[in-house]
Amino acid sequence: MTTLILPGIGSSGPEHWQTRWERLDPTLVRVQQAEWDAPRCADWVQTLDAAIAAATAPVILVAHSSACALVAHWVKQTAGAPGIRVGGALLVGPSDPTGPHYPVGPTGFAPVPLVRLPFPSIVVASTDDIYVSLEQAAAYARAWGSRLENVGARGHINSASGLGDWPEGRAWLDELRRGMA
Repeated sequence: MTTLILPGIGSSGPEHWQTRWERLDPTLVRVQQAEWDAPRCADWVQTLDAAIAAATAPVILVAHSSACALVAHWVKQTAGAPGIRVGGALLVGPSDPTGPHYPVGPTGFAPVPLVRLPFPSIVVASTDDIYVSLEQAAAYARAWGSRLENVGARGHINSASGLGDWPEGRAWLDELRRGMA
């Protein structure tokens, strides 16, 4: 099994839970995008598609922020394609690219596809995330067929949230991994 780390805009810094997980578990592989600050969603989709195609085992996706929209765009563009081997996705702090705080620069992330994901998924959202309301995160979860986990007031569920190694999130990843075993 391969676990792909999908950071959002700006990538994930050294204290972000995604980066900390990579340091703790060398089996986690970060998908390196060519442009982190002003990306085109279509470019990110191509890079993700190539990473999934190159995987030698079934894949679990661990997405944060705009990378959650990336997963939905990827599913929409590859629906029905043979050989798709994604076994699950942990979608943390999905951002709303039409929201008032979404950064200027990234293109193609809106509208976020409201398509059912063909694999088990968990959307993790916060009650005080400036990049997405809990109501919008819940709407994404419903559309994607995902279970919604509300973690309370944790901001954007990033390094500023002070999560450290974030064992709660790691437990959800482990749950998805067990589902593939």
